[in-house]
Amino acid sequence: MTRTAIPMLRLLAVLLLGLGLATSAPALEQSKPAPNFTLKSAGGENVKLSELRGQVVLINFWASWCGPCRQEMPLLDALHQRYKSLGFTVLGVNVEQDPAKARQMLEDIPVSFPVLFDTRNQVSEAYQVDAMPSTVIVDRDGVVRYIHKGYVPGDENKYQAVVRKLIRE
Repeated sequence: MTRTAIPMLRLLAVLLLGLGLATSAPALEQSKPAPNFTLKSAGGENVKLSELRGQVVLINFWASWCGPCRQEMPLLDALHQRYKSLGFTVLGVNVEQDPAKARQMLEDIPVSFPVLFDTRNQVSEAYQVDAMPSTVIVDRDGVVRYIHKGYVPGDENKYQAVVRKLIRE
């Protein structure tokens, strides 16, 4: 790279940041603390991630228009049911601005885990969600231990393996 190319790349990065086309947020990484958040649940109460410290938490970002999300939801619910007594919970974070479609979907595909509404996309931005669904597993100390984007049948087995490992820690 030439000497003039590096300053030009820096200038481009600054311009993109100024236009909101790039982000300066630190990358979501495994082995780093999970960004804390508080969101309203489908039941009306606020759920704060930091209040779940001591539990293994699977955070699943989803949308009602996402076919793989619909396919994955019952499997996440089964995982939640199986391990909740061992200090595990699933948080389903809907990323749509209007929660009405999410509520409609939940009538068709009911789940027992808390469903939260990220109507301003602040949490999905903090977690750098760029695929639907996206799953993050956080250990008992609030540290990101697993990140997965998308869903294909069988991915739930990967989640289960991670959850089982973290529950035993």
